[in-house]
Amino acid sequence: MIDKILKKRGVPSLMTFLDGSKVKNAEDFEKRREELKRIVQEKEYGYIPAPPDDMTLELLAENENFCAGKAHRREWRMHLTVKGIQRSFDFISVIPKSKTPVPAFVLMNFTPDSPDKYLPTEEITDSGFAVFSFHHSGATTDDGDFTTGVAPLFTNGEREPHAPGKIAMWAWCAMRVMDHVMTLPEIDKDNVAVIGHSRLGKTALVAGAFDERFKYVISNDSGCSGAALTRGKCGETVEVITRVFPFWFCPYYVENQASFLEEGYDQHFLIALSAPRVVMIGSAKEDLWADPESEFLATYLASEAWRALGKQGLISHGEIPSPKSVLDGGDVFYQVRFGTHYLSREDWGEYMRYIKKMMNKSL
Repeated sequence: MIDKILKKRGVPSLMTFLDGSKVKNAEDFEKRREELKRIVQEKEYGYIPAPPDDMTLELLAENENFCAGKAHRREWRMHLTVKGIQRSFDFISVIPKSKTPVPAFVLMNFTPDSPDKYLPTEEITDSGFAVFSFHHSGATTDDGDFTTGVAPLFTNGEREPHAPGKIAMWAWCAMRVMDHVMTLPEIDKDNVAVIGHSRLGKTALVAGAFDERFKYVISNDSGCSGAALTRGKCGETVEVITRVFPFWFCPYYVENQASFLEEGYDQHFLIALSAPRVVMIGSAKEDLWADPESEFLATYLASEAWRALGKQGLISHGEIPSPKSVLDGGDVFYQVRFGTHYLSREDWGEYMRYIKKMMNKSL
């Protein structure tokens, strides 16, 4: 059933080089990976900026007895310098008190708060995870103004065709938070996840694709230009998203949206860049704008990368999953729940359960 659907959609092959030759083994895929990185940067998100020349942290506030004394909460300001230009953004860390290092999440969020409606901080820390979160618009505003936040580090006001859009910039900020995470003895550095919802689910996929320090890459309800196949997609389209949110992407993607089907790639290319690490894609039945079927199909196709690298990709049953389905048998996870567009406690619970499962598997 799945293969018939994909044949109708005419999706380009992940495992075919630009010259038409086929990927036959792990060594071939590593060469193909470099093509994939170039494709998704040049054609969609823009080139991911290099790390800053200098980075310092300023502690703004802390609470050593957060969540009834079970966790340590700190508010930070990160100061960044690139070619003499200085900018900053804020983030929050909440780390449970533990005698051993704990796994962690890096979350791009829609508010600067921890907790908030998308971030059940106490439930996360009670489950044994730390969480580092920042407000995406606090890093650089969610609009076409490229003079705010960190944006001037990467542009002088002129945007070249493959210049980073806001998604690439938010992903870069997640990587900078990860720089801090990697210095902390309280954190199990082999088990850190990057996570986001909706536009920030797209961002999580980009961050995971270009920063291998993230062991787990979690995209929740990211839809168009995120985890969903574009070809044959219902709901939001490339034409709509680039018209309403052109600043999320590089100018090339916006200017060439009408000829997307001729570009020879689709969103499974982005998901595959996180192989052989662990990818987790979450969908919702009533989130038709994102299109859960297309999110599943992209996840299914991307799994070829894991198999090429000797890992188990998504293990499915040969048909489109119905809610409430959780496909967690391989190194690629997919779930679809009942409900609408939202990052719920149900979602967090499944993601934490699966990470614990994978951690136990590696022992």
